[in-house]
Amino acid sequence: MKVLFLTITLGLTTALQIIGTWYVKAVVADKDLPKEKRPKKVSPLTVTALDGWRLGGHGHLHGGQCHEKRVVMHQTEEPGRYSTFGGKRHMYILDLPVKDHRIFYCEGQLGGKAIRMAKLVGKRLLPQVLRDPPLLTHPHR
Repeated sequence: MKVLFLTITLGLTTALQIIGTWYVKAVVADKDLPKEKRPKKVSPLTVTALDGWRLGGHGHLHGGQCHEKRVVMHQTEEPGRYSTFGGKRHMYILDLPVKDHRIFYCEGQLGGKAIRMAKLVGKRLLPQVLRDPPLLTHPHR
């Protein structure tokens, strides 16, 4: 019983730590995205608590405008691992030693092919990023 309580408590602590607005600082993927799917800019991600073991995330930039795109993340037995889209994709939220930074790592399918993508996110957007935004996607050839 103590182990179950500890597991639930640790899971809730992790969930509570990731609620809020996260700014994308870098994006990497194991496959080249088609040019039309490559983001030029990215909007902040907002993670909210829904009910029980579910978290909601939204934020999407299309055509230079922010659009709401909701994704429901179901917590799994494994701490820090969530399933999305009916179990078709898995998302991991990894802690970093740097304060208020995480890695959102996703495994899934894009166009019928397996893809893995990671986003480095932080709670604050640095002023120099607003003045000189980094290029988030460029081919490494």
